[in-house]
Amino acid sequence: MERCPWCEGNDLYMQYHDQEWGVPVFDDQKQFEFLVLESAQAGLSWLTVLKKRENYRAAYDGFDPIKVAAYDQAKVEELINNPGIIRNRKKIEASINNAKLFLELQKEFGSFCNYLWGFVNNQPIINNFAVMAEVPATTELSDRISKDLKKRGFKFLGSTIIYAHMQAVGLVNDHLTTCFRHQEVIAD
Repeated sequence: MERCPWCEGNDLYMQYHDQEWGVPVFDDQKQFEFLVLESAQAGLSWLTVLKKRENYRAAYDGFDPIKVAAYDQAKVEELINNPGIIRNRKKIEASINNAKLFLELQKEFGSFCNYLWGFVNNQPIINNFAVMAEVPATTELSDRISKDLKKRGFKFLGSTIIYAHMQAVGLVNDHLTTCFRHQEVIAD
């Protein structure tokens, strides 16, 4: 069974690749989880974040954006002192800021998913890359989404992070054509 090469060699990575990566997500709480994790990943490997994911779920109240939006300075300090997550003050403060803005987008669009999937007319972009070198780090679309989010006040969500988010939540299918998941994700 052939997979995208980036996940080979680590069971956690392969499980994530085989079960989640590229599967369209239409659940706001799951979208928020990926936004927090993707922004925490900035400058680090995704595997580092995956290893801390369960700790994040506990520390961030299951990624409930309403609860995260209400975090105060005492909670920020608690998170900074939590060795189970990435303890970067700016990233933690950005996650709280982004939770508040996430809720505003929900009000404006009915859901965050309506907002995000609206950029692709509610249909995943199916790419047909044969090798990893063809997979971009950013696209015009990730530039546009990132720019819109930044204009709304979101932080730590540049174009590269947004493109990774698009891949994670299935807005784009970047499984290589040789990967067994390429067709499975389309059929899901």
